[in-house]
Amino acid sequence: PPRSTRKESSAASDVYKRQALAEAIATPLELVALQAPQLQTQGSGRQWYGLFPADWAAVPAAVEALKKRIHNLSSEGIPLEATVLLGFSQGGAMAVAAGCDLPLAGLIACSAYPHPNWQAPVIRPPVLLLHGRHDDVVPHSAALALNNDLSQSNQTCDVFSFDNGHAIPFEAQAEMKKALKCWLDQPAQSA
Repeated sequence: PPRSTRKESSAASDVYKRQALAEAIATPLELVALQAPQLQTQGSGRQWYGLFPADWAAVPAAVEALKKRIHNLSSEGIPLEATVLLGFSQGGAMAVAAGCDLPLAGLIACSAYPHPNWQAPVIRPPVLLLHGRHDDVVPHSAALALNNDLSQSNQTCDVFSFDNGHAIPFEAQAEMKKALKCWLDQPAQSA
């Protein structure tokens, strides 16, 4: 069956980047970009829960809603075990919180952070964390905190840091391609 990459960010979802990721691996795949349900109240874009100030009380319901959307997509023919979830910034935090509880092929979180009181499960998919050392929106220390939280697991958690800010530069895209190739160019397995 085709493999799937589910993206959780409009910031990194332009067609060129999706095609480049798809072309990086030999396995046919389907790309699905899930849009956060709320409009941001400041600036432009979308959000999973209020950002300024952060509405942490809304996080559990937002995570459960995202899990439901992912399960609904898997019922359309692409098994979760052949799905990689990708998120950027708040989408990365949501991808980690929801994706670590699902039997995914892998999880990529860019400029992500752990939600308060989040507990990483012991059984989870492999994770790739990408984060700029000069990120002025989500500090680089958030990736290190996530890595620490995820280190007590049955799966890998790789961190790729780069000399940039709140972005997904070319060198980070190369790391994504490597992870996708590793996770999707092999028989699907449960985490």
